[in-house]
Amino acid sequence: MAKCRPAGRHPSPPRPRPPETLPAPLHLQTYWVDNVAEKPRVLVIEREGSHGEAVLGGLKDSVDVVSVRSISRALSLLRDGRFEGVYVDASQLAAARWVGMIIQAEEILDAIADGVAVVDPDLRIIWANPEFLSFAEAPAHAVGERFYQALAEAEILGPEPCPFTTSVAQRSPSSTVVKIRNNRYLRVTVTPVFDARQALTHLIALTREITDETQQQLKVNAIAQAGDELADLTPEELSQMGAEERTDLLKYNIARHMKDLMGLDFIEIRLLDRQTGRLAPLLTEGMTPLAASRELSAAKEGQGVTGLVAATGQSYLCPDTTKDPYYLEGAENARSSLTVPLIYHGNVIGTLNVESGQPDAFDDRDRQFLEIYGRNVASALNTLELLQAEKASTASASVQAISREVALPLDDVITDAVTVLDRYAGHDEDVIARLRHLLYRAREIRGIIQKVGSSIAPPPPNRVAPQPAARLAGARLLVVDADEAIRRSAHQLLGMQGATVETARDAREAVAMARQEPYSAALADIRLPDMDGYAVFKRLQEAQPDLPVILMTGFGYDPTHSIVKARQEGLQTVLYKPFRSDRLMEAVEQALRLRASRDADGEAPGADGTPAQG
Repeated sequence: MAKCRPAGRHPSPPRPRPPETLPAPLHLQTYWVDNVAEKPRVLVIEREGSHGEAVLGGLKDSVDVVSVRSISRALSLLRDGRFEGVYVDASQLAAARWVGMIIQAEEILDAIADGVAVVDPDLRIIWANPEFLSFAEAPAHAVGERFYQALAEAEILGPEPCPFTTSVAQRSPSSTVVKIRNNRYLRVTVTPVFDARQALTHLIALTREITDETQQQLKVNAIAQAGDELADLTPEELSQMGAEERTDLLKYNIARHMKDLMGLDFIEIRLLDRQTGRLAPLLTEGMTPLAASRELSAAKEGQGVTGLVAATGQSYLCPDTTKDPYYLEGAENARSSLTVPLIYHGNVIGTLNVESGQPDAFDDRDRQFLEIYGRNVASALNTLELLQAEKASTASASVQAISREVALPLDDVITDAVTVLDRYAGHDEDVIARLRHLLYRAREIRGIIQKVGSSIAPPPPNRVAPQPAARLAGARLLVVDADEAIRRSAHQLLGMQGATVETARDAREAVAMARQEPYSAALADIRLPDMDGYAVFKRLQEAQPDLPVILMTGFGYDPTHSIVKARQEGLQTVLYKPFRSDRLMEAVEQALRLRASRDADGEAPGADGTPAQG
């Protein structure tokens, strides 16, 4: 059985030139050559039932008889030595014809592009065509060498560790990849040959060079692996690195991969702001200062190759920058460029541009490589953005929890300070100034909490889908209710939509606050401890004539008919408790719209507004 094992080098005699043709076999066929030896050599193919040696025995004094029992050995001797004749018994004419066809087929085997080697069961090369010999370390001495030792620095890469052994065991062809000197790669396919008794006679190794496709696949694998590493951070690294540090690490890895894998020094990555269409620079390596600071947007015209790629989502190969109508100077003296889109889940999120000082430096294969890597870059950028968004979401939830817990205590401080200030007006100015400062600092605490939360985790700078604006951004709302749960809910529901909310426990606190601070709208329960709904409505309007007031009532219960009387005085909106968040928002937004309309017209609205039903 064939075995894959190392063996020392054995010198072989010079390889003779085989006869070009073999005439039709006879009992004794003789080939005369130049420089005939004094004692001619005759090769006798001795098979079962053959009597070659007996027939030629009487000629031993004048003929040197060499006897073999296998066709493969006969072929080896015919190629390696000089014979003046070949004896084949009449019973072996079929085998002789096969030998003739093999020898005649050498011309075809010599001409084919694949390497072919015939090896014996010990893996020694019996014959090889010129293409195979071109892979050998010493072509002149390859015949007679063991297969792998004949090749130049052979290294088996797999998948089969030894195709010779596998092919014999399975009685079928077996393949593997072998790396030889100068980073050349060969695919070796071995087919075993057995005789009529199923004994292994020799093996045929078909050898094809696959350097180009192998190197391409290795490069694709290396690019894919590099892409996987772009945003592969350990939990410890995540906890220790901020958003800016993670982005810097990503940029460093991209620049390193471009140089190591593709040999590129001129790189530019821009990220697309989908809201504005602007392409903001993220990474510029080797670009001129003008190119690095150039304002670009996603557009098919007037924004260079980068803008075109971002607008169309299609790669663009520029073979000659001096003749391309879209090209804008990037790297100094660049003569060719390649730009691919960064695509994530079907959306263009940016562009990746590389340039070279040589014309026609990039081809379609480079485009494929860069597109593969571009997808990895887009995925890494999205991962970093998700990490930052998650951190921002966690910080936001923490800020909301803190704000929720301090909201009512702060309201108590504010209402108490306002009440004292309202009653102390006209007295000691120093006390009044201190009270006002206390109010300012108490109100500032809410802003400080929000500011600290934003500094812990700022929102991602290049968010693909911008967040919608808060519905109540900029609104200042006063909520008056004796029920602490209602006041707490108002802070949570209205504060989440961007409103600044302050609450009061009774009508007197609410009126005092309305005298000291302007509000966009007020919500008041009709059953306060010290006033009914109509009275608080009137007092709030007296404190701020333009203030929209929303009256709240539970299950439509209004024993003093506050709502009816307030409607006669201009009440526009009523909110029924327990209210849902959407009804609360509708009521507040309706009140704000009515105020905006009144301010625009300079007139007070009529008293027939439609209440918000809860």
